[in-house]
Amino acid sequence: MKRVLITGAAGFLGSHLCERFLKEGMYVIGMDNLITGDMRNIEHLMPNPNFEFNHHDVTKYVHIPGELDYIMHFASPASPIDYLKIPIQTLKVGAMGTHNLLGLARVKKARFIIASTSEVYGDPLVHPQTEDYWGHVNPIGPRGCYDEAKRYQEAITMAYHRYHDLETRIVRIFNTYGPRMRLNDGRVLPAFIGQALRGEDITVFGDGSQTRSFCYVDDLVEGIYRLLMSDYSLPVNIGNPGEITIGQFAEEIIKLTGTDQKVVYKPLPQDDPKQRQPDITKAREILGWEPKVSREEGLRITYDYFRSLPNERLYEEANHRGFEGFSAEK
Repeated sequence: MKRVLITGAAGFLGSHLCERFLKEGMYVIGMDNLITGDMRNIEHLMPNPNFEFNHHDVTKYVHIPGELDYIMHFASPASPIDYLKIPIQTLKVGAMGTHNLLGLARVKKARFIIASTSEVYGDPLVHPQTEDYWGHVNPIGPRGCYDEAKRYQEAITMAYHRYHDLETRIVRIFNTYGPRMRLNDGRVLPAFIGQALRGEDITVFGDGSQTRSFCYVDDLVEGIYRLLMSDYSLPVNIGNPGEITIGQFAEEIIKLTGTDQKVVYKPLPQDDPKQRQPDITKAREILGWEPKVSREEGLRITYDYFRSLPNERLYEEANHRGFEGFSAEK
């Protein structure tokens, strides 16, 4: 039985990856420090004899007994509301965490994949974004802690690939959505749906003309799986090229939820990207991958998930704004 370590396992994407690799017949070791992850995302996996969970911070030494075939480093705060509050931890998990796990991969002779991001392109001057675009990033802006952590993560991964001949893969993930997203994580889709369910006005930052491209989580997981199993070591964009403005998206959410909210506009945060659309030519040619789930279908599934949450969870997550008791300095 193949064995895979998945960091960030209790997060939105990590929990879906754990499910997928269990379905592929692998033994899955999930790891998370639960700063932004939630055990409720993986509690249904705990009875599975081929799943184990380690509560651990990957910025500290990582020890896994026995053989490992794959290491998937998906631990990181992944939304502005998180990484603006814990910028040091965000940098550490991208730098020290990646270094620790690359060392583990080298010892175990495991294939290694990192979750990079479209944020390595910053506020892009090239549209749509291809993998050979080097980006337009402000390293000292408030978002720099995330953007530069991911860019460093890519650099050290390629250094291990070239210097130690380690098998590595880099997936650049574009906006993704689906069940188990946190309502308070600051990303536009759960924010809009949460506001609609609570009867609040829909908040759009900027004038609504900035664009995003939303990929349903099952499509993303399929792309990640194919990349891990491929022999391609350079970065690959995985996302849905279907581009939409945030203003249009707000109207879609109002129509989907059948609510009657106003759209209110607030200033655009510093360095927020104006455009985001992946060029997925590489994914199509190398992996034979492209998204299958339409935005209409994916939004319906995601809305049904959020609507099924108990009211106290709907408001609990909306009102939770901090990481009480946690110091990013430690």
